[in-house]
Amino acid sequence: MGSTSDLGVMEAAAKIMDEFEIPFEINALSAHRTPAEVEKFAKGAKDRGIKVIIAGAGMAAHLPGVIAAMTPLPVIGVPIRASLDGMDALLAIAQMPPGIPVATVAINGAQNAGILAAQMLSLGDAEMAEKMVNFKENLKSKIVKANQDLSEVKFKFKTN
Repeated sequence: MGSTSDLGVMEAAAKIMDEFEIPFEINALSAHRTPAEVEKFAKGAKDRGIKVIIAGAGMAAHLPGVIAAMTPLPVIGVPIRASLDGMDALLAIAQMPPGIPVATVAINGAQNAGILAAQMLSLGDAEMAEKMVNFKENLKSKIVKANQDLSEVKFKFKTN
């Protein structure tokens, strides 16, 4: 993440990593304030066994793209709402030049970034793939139950 002020958003990805029992690192790295540390992280990530990088940043939001430029690993960008309702960060992350892709989730969408990373990892891991199937089934069950609960809600002109 660009700074520790982003932790409130990025912890949603960390919770997904914990839920899927995926070891992970958390770092505060700024593309503008600590470029040498960003380079060291990005260039060394693969050798440290990292397979997917989730990078969150607000405002100019260059961190995901800078990391993507320096690693062969997939990078998922999380635009963080810091100014302009996060639209500046969203556009900075999504509008990457050819050859430097960054998968981009919704503004403050760290939970989906974690899920996407787990899905990527599940491609080569049968146990992880089974966890993902169970996770998706659980999502379905929650909505089915929510709809059942809604059937109990009474309004004068409600027809279902």
